[in-house]
Amino acid sequence: MALIDACVHCGFCLPSCPTYLLWNEEMDTPRGRVYLMKAALEGRAAMTPTFVSHFDACLGCMGCVTSCPSGVQYGPLIERTRAQIERHFERPFGERLFRSLLFAVLPYPSRLRLVMAPLVLLGPVLRALERSGALGVLPRRVRSLIAVAPQPSLASLTSRVPEHTAAAGTPRLKAGVLTGCVQRLAFADVNRATIDVLAAEGCTVEAPAAQGCCGALALHAGNIDQARALAKHNIEVFERAGVDRVVVNAAGCGSSMKEYGELFHEDAAWADRARAFSEKVRDVSEALVELGEPRARRHPIAARVVYHDACHLAHAQGVRAQPRALLAAIPGIELLSPAEAEICCGSAGIYNLVQPEPASQLGERKARNIAALAPDIIATGNPGCILQIAAAGRRLGHDWTIVHPIELLDRSIKGA
Repeated sequence: MALIDACVHCGFCLPSCPTYLLWNEEMDTPRGRVYLMKAALEGRAAMTPTFVSHFDACLGCMGCVTSCPSGVQYGPLIERTRAQIERHFERPFGERLFRSLLFAVLPYPSRLRLVMAPLVLLGPVLRALERSGALGVLPRRVRSLIAVAPQPSLASLTSRVPEHTAAAGTPRLKAGVLTGCVQRLAFADVNRATIDVLAAEGCTVEAPAAQGCCGALALHAGNIDQARALAKHNIEVFERAGVDRVVVNAAGCGSSMKEYGELFHEDAAWADRARAFSEKVRDVSEALVELGEPRARRHPIAARVVYHDACHLAHAQGVRAQPRALLAAIPGIELLSPAEAEICCGSAGIYNLVQPEPASQLGERKARNIAALAPDIIATGNPGCILQIAAAGRRLGHDWTIVHPIELLDRSIKGA
């Protein structure tokens, strides 16, 4: 109740809330949802479909955390509320089945690899059908699933990053790298760039093959038991690796891993281990800035680069300056930020799959703001944002190059 009572209902969060911007409804604001939480705890609100819908509509983007003058910890509040919903509310059969399938596949790379394999050949076909409008006959969720599906290659599905990479020159740090779920299969180049840049800057890099999903998608959706099981596994794996830092290149993953202490705060056997682990977690941009003076020379890249703040990097982790500093240090780059930079693009974990309509509206809103800057390249630190912005851009007629900032840094160091 103390977390709830911190909210004074001042309304500063309203302009930063994507669903309030879309619908102008009080119960679809952070303060409205906090009011519903309190009403439920006091027995004044039941867990009805309407009650649940307001929490399902929340993106969990944490834009309200940035704008809140009272320091309300909205992240733990929405996660705990969603956990109670998943435990006590019976969703319609189709909804339960869809969500169950997502969480039976997405957090498990071996299963996800099998599901993604057909996209190697079918991906271009589906994109052509998407452009033609032929997919309009499909249910909205299926269309959204196709629209944001990545385009893997055979190499990305089968390749593995090395478990150990030596530092260039005298080692400065021993860094463990999270390889992720979707990231390792659809964005293998991001992991390779992360390892190569860290090594070039003097880090000995460990990427344990035994690691798995960090639990972020499950945690943000209320599947707290699954999130804890996945988190325990990774804590054990990186403890054995004996690293100084756990480096993450996906904003949502980093946000959740920094919250492991909160996730296990009531578990005496794991609380201290989880907190110690979280203290080592850094976004790759944070880790590189903390190293100090760069060792590797940066070669020029002549490009207008729009940097998109991933919500779980900017709002949840407070990491804004570091990615921009790394990009701005590359000669030739003109670094730009779009209007409404603080507003979510609509990706938000599985949000664009379970809430496709508002996700689509937010995606296109973000794409229009980016298009106004006529970028050569878009850079953002989260795989979900890359897929969401690409899909929204295609709907508006744009075929953008969208990369992780670490890829641009890697190209600059290698002179590619």
